[in-house]
Amino acid sequence: MISRHLHCSAQAAIPTRTHVLETSEQQASTHQRPISVIRKIRESLISRERTAVEITEGYLAKLQEREPHIRSFLHISAEKALLDAEEIDKLLSEGGGGELGLLAGVPLGVKDNLCTRDMPSTGGSQILKGYCPPYDATAVCKLREAGAVLVGKTNMDEFGMGSSTESSAYQVTSNPWDLSRVPGGSSGGSAAAVAAGQCAGALGSDTGGSIRQPASFCGIVGLKPSYGRVSRFGLMAYASSLDVVGCLGASVLDTAILLQVIAGHDKNDSTSSLEEVPDYAAQLLPVEGLSSKPLAGVKFGLIKETMDEEGVEEDVASAVKAAALHLQELGASVTEVSLPMFSLGLPAYYVLAPSEASSNLARYDGVRFGPRAHGEEVMSMFGNSRAEGFGPEVKRRILMGTYALSAGYYDAFYKRSQQVRTLIQRDFKAALQDVDVLLSPVAPSAAYKIGEKLDNPLSMYLGDLMTVNVNLAGLPSLVVPCGIAKGGTCGLPVGLQMIGPAFGEEVLLRLGHIFEQTLPMNFNAPLLTS
Repeated sequence: MISRHLHCSAQAAIPTRTHVLETSEQQASTHQRPISVIRKIRESLISRERTAVEITEGYLAKLQEREPHIRSFLHISAEKALLDAEEIDKLLSEGGGGELGLLAGVPLGVKDNLCTRDMPSTGGSQILKGYCPPYDATAVCKLREAGAVLVGKTNMDEFGMGSSTESSAYQVTSNPWDLSRVPGGSSGGSAAAVAAGQCAGALGSDTGGSIRQPASFCGIVGLKPSYGRVSRFGLMAYASSLDVVGCLGASVLDTAILLQVIAGHDKNDSTSSLEEVPDYAAQLLPVEGLSSKPLAGVKFGLIKETMDEEGVEEDVASAVKAAALHLQELGASVTEVSLPMFSLGLPAYYVLAPSEASSNLARYDGVRFGPRAHGEEVMSMFGNSRAEGFGPEVKRRILMGTYALSAGYYDAFYKRSQQVRTLIQRDFKAALQDVDVLLSPVAPSAAYKIGEKLDNPLSMYLGDLMTVNVNLAGLPSLVVPCGIAKGGTCGLPVGLQMIGPAFGEEVLLRLGHIFEQTLPMNFNAPLLTS
């Protein structure tokens, strides 16, 4: 059990001040519990309180107003979004309310590495500037089938290679909590857009923490599903054995609804699972109907290695410890567990992911996609196109991966990293036999200043320390806000990472929902006044 010393040190991490985002769907007045923005929109449509066009116009107005400050979007599809909203209203007026999809009339953002047939899809890279795919990614297709209104494509680190959205080829996104700070990456555009109320939810992708770290930095909920839970068809590949499509939302219920829509087997993706998709949202019961100890009998394991790490800031550690105490107050048991191979995950990841990237990104050569540079002959044209089209971080990782796969180094680096990956998977499997869910911080720090780590790649890579192991093991992970760290004008949010067994999203969502609904805090970003 957590010690009395931990209880005393953690209490100071729970602030009493709340932050309310004015004139937003996420505003809950003085209500401290996060609301489901998606469910609220659906209820207002069915009751005819508002039309889909009115909802979409409201979000587009807010998006345009805040975009100069946040810079979340690379492409805004206002005209098409309004046409889609009109179709929803037409269906309702014809008495088709019973046919409404789970996301009918819900304005959503889509990360720019997911293919969209009616919007540019650049992966945040100059080498795909102006590229418009002829098809939708499977996850995007499922959003449309559920009635979602796609308002645009969100900014990201180029091809997902970065942890701050500063390596986008087009613009740097700001954190709605403090415009001088990063929103995290690589799904920083999606996270910032949700936190700023520019859309009701968003899709992202996660290769080593790219959904979870931005969710933590921006004070929202992020879900990285199990590998294979969601089809990767139409997702621009970074590291194929690690990439996962996931969701970002204002509440756990919102992410559950999004996952419900996009999950499932896809014949176009041989790695997608045949596992049945549960009704995730149906498991999230109102806390009023639960007992005073709704988590009685649930066992949590706080990963020792993530709390002992020297680089973890005191405010972050305190917030996670306070979250563990809150879980105990709800009836759960929290014990420390050790994953002996945990520290080896980061170096293994930064061999495996760049190695796969060096192969996946070979297709971008100036012939099939994007702009073509001049060259006297084919090979020089290839080289010039890639030199001009790729940014410095992508070039760095391609070189790292090519080196690791080269003759003479394959066994020393790539093969050994795969062996470490197996050991990490065994560690997680053993730990999850003793507890139901593992806990850890999401990142060693809260959001840092824009430019602070841009010239120090190793320092930025260390920010992935808490998240990459989950991708190496292929497990699901949910991030929920749990505290406030010092920084900015109103403090900076800190997220709690919950890790479950493979295809255990249902358990994570249920526990995360109870946690967020009983935590006496409001994690809405401050109003942008400038």
